[in-house]
Order: sequence, then structure tokens, then C-alpha cells
Amino acid sequence: MQKHFTVGLAGHVDHGKTTLTKALTGVDTDRLKEEKERQISIEPGFAPLHLEQGIVSIVDVPGHERFIRQMIAGVSGIDLMLLVVAADEGVMPQTREHLDILKLLGVGQGIVVMTKVHAMPEDLRELVEEEIREALQGTVFADAPILQVDSLDGTGIVEVKSAIAARLAETKERNHTVPFRMSIDQVFTIKGSGTVVRGTVTEGIVREGEHLSLLPVGTEVRVRQVQVHGQAQTEARAGQRAALNLAGLGKDEVARGDVLAAPDTCPVTEVVDVRVDWLAEVQHGIKQRSLVKCHMGTAEVMAKVVFFDRNEAEGGQEGVLCQLRLEQPVASKRGDHFILRRPSPVETLGGGTVIDPQGGKYRFGQETVEQLARKLEGTPMERIQAVLQREKLLEKRELLALASITEAELEEANLIAISAAFTSQAVAAEAAAALQAEVGAYHENHPMRPGISKAQLLERVPYPKRLLEQVLPQACEVIGQHVALHNFIPHFPGKWAKRMERALETLRQDGFEAKLWDVYMKEAGIPQPEAEELSHYLLRTGQLYLLDKQPVSAEVLQDGIAKLRAASGASFSIQEAKDVLGLSRKTAIPFLELLDNLGLTERKENRREWRESHEGAFAPAAARP
Repeated sequence: MQKHFTVGLAGHVDHGKTTLTKALTGVDTDRLKEEKERQISIEPGFAPLHLEQGIVSIVDVPGHERFIRQMIAGVSGIDLMLLVVAADEGVMPQTREHLDILKLLGVGQGIVVMTKVHAMPEDLRELVEEEIREALQGTVFADAPILQVDSLDGTGIVEVKSAIAARLAETKERNHTVPFRMSIDQVFTIKGSGTVVRGTVTEGIVREGEHLSLLPVGTEVRVRQVQVHGQAQTEARAGQRAALNLAGLGKDEVARGDVLAAPDTCPVTEVVDVRVDWLAEVQHGIKQRSLVKCHMGTAEVMAKVVFFDRNEAEGGQEGVLCQLRLEQPVASKRGDHFILRRPSPVETLGGGTVIDPQGGKYRFGQETVEQLARKLEGTPMERIQAVLQREKLLEKRELLALASITEAELEEANLIAISAAFTSQAVAAEAAAALQAEVGAYHENHPMRPGISKAQLLERVPYPKRLLEQVLPQACEVIGQHVALHNFIPHFPGKWAKRMERALETLRQDGFEAKLWDVYMKEAGIPQPEAEELSHYLLRTGQLYLLDKQPVSAEVLQDGIAKLRAASGASFSIQEAKDVLGLSRKTAIPFLELLDNLGLTERKENRREWRESHEGAFAPAAARP
């Protein structure tokens, strides 16, 4: 299968990058009227380079210092860089700044092209080459070949193409097995088609008809058509320049710097944990919470730099672990590169990589730096654990994106699958412990209740509901709609035992002519909230019954049932029950209705018949609501 790569051209203004691009591809990438008039590139230009192994995308980035922002956007997604140096000028300021930016963006290999060679005698060209070699020490171009070219007459162009082909043959192709992502660098409309966006596919594959997320806003869009270098295709892969015609999206709803990604695969954030290398040439130190311009992908946003182990960073310091707090959200993933520039006076300060696209809240101190170092150096398994510790439960695509792992690494992680989502053993154990703690606290406050309602419990514990429902049956005992700790038995609180016993004794003595429950509680000195709780407990456990609103103890009720059974035959009337037990009609009616509800009797016209199974049917449990 054909590999797909993007090759960039960088260098000082007017060193011949655009002319070289035209010589290589036949395409003039200066398309803007202002670019034609000023004879300098303002926006990145793009063209296809035809090699034997296929088509390579060429990106010609601006060289003028005023257009560094556009240069950084153009370099995003480069596999191989051609550093262009004019023979008649040699290494210039923007050459050096471009070298710094390429290093910070992680461009791993390059070729040096010395242009305009016919403008210089051969002996002077050798001096320029020595100067270039010296300037390239310590960069990815240190051992790169230096090819001499005259783009106007074609000298050296074949050699440049051959060198590009040779380097790319040894270059690992970008990953197209992961979810699609592309930073947008151009937006325009085509009459009859609508909005079109262009960019270099960072990773994955995009196909016609697919639905994508436009980030950071989160709008869902549909890919109506895919083009690669002006040719309609069914798909575009990582490393290719792609133009995507998006359905249902106006031109003013998308901008350069936005990202297209497979849904739920690329985090959007305003706080990013990062590793930064500060350039040695920085004129002044970078103070705590300095405001800088952050270039990430094709986006440019203002950000504050937050240090955790210092109040100022000096030029030349590398591997500084800190945080960027962005003024607008961006879409980013672990390992993404970025550039930081000072707004005024304008200079490139440094750059680095994203450690965690969803940065945490930390305290100032060495402990935080050590925590960030663990994040940076962590294994895939450690990253999975860290992400799930924060997010608790994630869909597969979200977990792959946030932890920057492959599906194979996910399969080795021994995670708990809940539908299409995953959590870790540690998080599941923590969720179970949180459930038990909440239920235990409820038992402590309400010892007489059978347990907390399931709905209330799931609302109180701050974990995803799906996760809680998964671990709940093992963590606790679920009884209907209530949840209790394993082996929990509702019990009477000891602090009210003596007072309650006195109240119940008085209640037993009053038989069927008891007073209202609140009267007994008041006489016993038990406050109203506790009195109500106690009544529910006694009713639920069958120690207390209500005849309408009048309480009666279980012992009194049992004695009355036994006496009535002994005095009656197979059936009895209301009057007979009143006579046997000495009840008023006000008490007799609810008493007999209670017998019906307990399943002891059955009403037939004006009499009640004892059920054959009434013997032993009366028990406290039978009356629990």
C-alpha cells in the first residue's frame, strides 16, 4: 500500500522556497494577490510532488518574521523538512528561528537545500556550506545532506527529488489505525458545494459520508466529499493534504485553528499540563503567569504559563514541567507539540509537548513537579490508570484518546467493561467503598430504617451511575428499592431504650383504648422527629399497629385475637367482637379491618369468617409495610 507523507520547506524570506517548490512540483504556491505584488509568501502554500512511490504533499511556509504564525501553522504535520538557504546570503535570522521552531515541534529529519547557486562562485559556495554546517550543529539537520540547486534552470532538482524519495522510503508512516484528526489551515466556499476546509491529516482516515466533530465548539458535521490535491477520493489518510466538503456548515462557523476529529476522540481543554524547552536566545526571563501566544496545531491562543517549582524560567532551561492556562479552549492530545511566543516584544520563547490535555489543579511545590514527571514518563498502563482515576468511566474511544494508547494496550490493561465503557479495578473498588461509606452513614443516622433508597444513594455518591450500578450488588445488599450494608439489621437506638420501654409499657396497659402516639412520646420525653422515626420502626417491625390513628401494641393485638378466636365459632359479627373485647364501635371497625388485612379473617355480608390458615398467620413480619 502506498505511504503518505508531507514535506515542508522552511527558511529565511526571499531565499527561494516558493521558486524551489515550483521547480519540484510545477505549481506556484503564491496564490494571493498581495503575495504576487510583494513577491513573498504570506500564507503556507501547498502542492503535490510526484515521485515514483506516489504523490507527496509539499508545504511552502512563509519566511518573513512577520508571518511566523503562518509558518508554524504550515509546519504542523510535517514528516520531512527542506531547510532552504540562499547561497548569496547564507544563514539569516529567520533561518535560525525556523531551525528553533522545527526542533521544538519535533521535526525529526531534514535535507538542506542551498538555492541560487549560480549567483555565487563555486569557492564562495564552499564557504557558505561551511557556515551552514556550523549553524546546524546540535539540530536535526547536523548530518543532513546539503544539496546545491538553481531552481530557475533546474540544476540539482532531480537530486533533491531523489533525496526526498530516499528519506521518505526510510520514514515510518503516520498512524492511520487510530481515530481521524486534522487541524484546519484553510477555509473557503465553492459555489454549489458549500464550505470546504483543508489541512494535513494528522492521524487516522476520513471517508466520504462520515460524521465528525468540529472542535472546540463540538458541532457535528458530515463529510460530503473528499479531495486530495484537487482529485476526488473516497478517503484521505494520515500524512495527506485533504480538502473536505462539509455539509450543513457555514463558512463563518469554522476557522483556521479548528480541528476535525472522530467523535469523542480528541479532548477540548483550557488547561494543559506540558513540558517546555525555553530557547537560549530568549532576551528576558519568563515570569510566573506570563501571558504568551501558544501555537498548537494550526491554532493560536493566548495563555498564561504557570510554574510549580519556580517563579521565573530562564532562557536555555529545558524540560520544565508546568501548565498552560488558555484563554480559549483548544483540541489537543498527549504528545502534541506547541510553540510559545512573547506578544511584545515579539520573539519565540520556546515550545514543548503536551503531557496531559486535561490538566489538573495542583499546589505550588516540588511534589507537583514530581507528579507531572510521572505523567510524562508513565507507561501506557500507568496512563490508563491515571486517566480513569480522574474520569472514572470512559467510552472506548475517549479512553484511547485521553491515555494515548492503542487498542492492543487497552486489551492488556485488565479493565472492567461496563457496556461500551471501561473503568479500572482500583476505581471500581473506590466506588464500592464510597457506596458502603454512604450507606454506613445512613445507617448511623437512621438505625431503625431498612436502608437508604437506591435512587437517593446513586444521587449522593459522586461516581458515574453506570459504574455504581455495576458495583452495587457486590458492595451492598439491595432489598427492593432500598440498599443496606451486608448483615445490617434495623435496630432500636440505645439512647432512647429506657424511655421507649416505659412508653410501650404504658401503651400495653392501655390496651385497645390507647391514646394517640404523640401523647406517649411526649410523656416519655422523646422529641417529635425521633418519635416519628420510632413509630415507623415499630410499625415496620410488627411491634406496633394502628387502628385508624390509634396505636395498639403487638402483645395487646395478639391477646385480643386469641380471646376472640376462643369465644367465637367459625364466624362472628361486629357486635360479638365488641362484646368479647369490650370495644367501642370506633375501635372495633378498624380492628376488624386490620384482621382482614392480616389475612386472618374474611368479611362475608355482616359477619367475618376465620380463614382456615389463620393459625400462626399472625406474626410481626406480616404487618411490615
